[in-house]
Amino acid sequence: MNYMYERDFSGIKKFESKVWLASPTMHGQELEYMTEAYQTNWMSTVGKNLDIIEQQMAEKMQVKYAVALSSGTAALHLAFRLAGEALYGQHAANRGALTGHKVFCSDMTFDASVNPVAYEGGEAVFIDTEYDTWNMDPVALERAFEIYPEVKLVVVAHLYGTPAKMDEILKVCRAHGALLVEDAAESAGATYKGKATGSFGDYNCISFNGNKIITGSAGGMFLTDSKEDAHKVRKWSTQARENAPWYQHEELGYNYRMSNVIAGVVRGQIPWLEEHIAQKRAIYERYKAGFKDLPVQVNPYDEKNSVPNFWLSCMIIDQNAMSRQVRGEQDVLFIPEEGKSCPTEILEAIMKFNAEGRPIWKPMHMQPVYRMNAFISADGNGRARSNAYINEGRITDVGMDIFARGLCLPSDNKMTPQQQDSIIEIIHRCFR
Repeated sequence: MNYMYERDFSGIKKFESKVWLASPTMHGQELEYMTEAYQTNWMSTVGKNLDIIEQQMAEKMQVKYAVALSSGTAALHLAFRLAGEALYGQHAANRGALTGHKVFCSDMTFDASVNPVAYEGGEAVFIDTEYDTWNMDPVALERAFEIYPEVKLVVVAHLYGTPAKMDEILKVCRAHGALLVEDAAESAGATYKGKATGSFGDYNCISFNGNKIITGSAGGMFLTDSKEDAHKVRKWSTQARENAPWYQHEELGYNYRMSNVIAGVVRGQIPWLEEHIAQKRAIYERYKAGFKDLPVQVNPYDEKNSVPNFWLSCMIIDQNAMSRQVRGEQDVLFIPEEGKSCPTEILEAIMKFNAEGRPIWKPMHMQPVYRMNAFISADGNGRARSNAYINEGRITDVGMDIFARGLCLPSDNKMTPQQQDSIIEIIHRCFR
């Protein structure tokens, strides 16, 4: 890199232990429940821990049924299979339940939200983001239905624990007779108008991955009010074995059930969900206050209607305070400028002091694996080019704009206020 302007980080000490983006926070009960599974020899995919967490999470997520699975991705996969069966009745042929059909998907998300569409033979059509919540834009969704009126399935993800505009999205879906898969992998414990995310969709999913607000080290759940759907998911997740005295299989199944050992970790985490959210919110508020004199904003949410779980605190740099930054497929260049900065410079700066941040999710329509898929924005001509998402001052690709100017900040709930103050100071100096 050609450094034309040097930053002064003198007086700031490197952290002795790493400050993580988001790491598991254990409390002791997790080990007790895992040990119980070991001592009682319930080490497989049945047992007391599983029964308890399914009941507890169904109550917390305000649904009637929860099915514990090996990952959030597994839950999404089976949700798409259920949706394909309901819409197209293709599952009996033992081929992809979405084969030949398009699905409208959140564009700014982790690819686990989208990959299961391909598993079932479907084709993702990516819907642009809006600035108010950084989630799927209901206006772009309506526009997508105007272009592809035949589509009958939508998947929406709640980015970084912030609820999407569910009233508007549901209104569009219902107007066009479309089913909704809700990916609440990142938003367990968040609410929209008092209702839990993960309870709005026709099919709902959460994750217990290692960095989530509560974790099992792995694992996920399918959430539903339908007893029939819960039964099907439970069956499919255990290789679709029929009720026969021998191993009888009449449809495709998967090895997707959560183990009773992993369920022990989740069981020990569930009582701490509200405390974790409170800790994450305090981190978010400290960043917001610490950045008030900088040309940046923290990730937004609808304060009137929603309460995020504040899983990750993020920031976005004002357009006029962005220094020059160019990203390739796997590398990046930037030039420091006085009074300006960019995500890459900030991420590299905090990394030097032993703290972890990350870029915002790169939009799915710009991922090489999905680059030929359709992309619909609210303002523009469909597929915006990565180097032309700002056209004569008009944003034609909101997701790429947020990706270009945004970053995820260290948000570990074990980070001390003093450590966070140092991170805030490092970021301040990136703009001097």
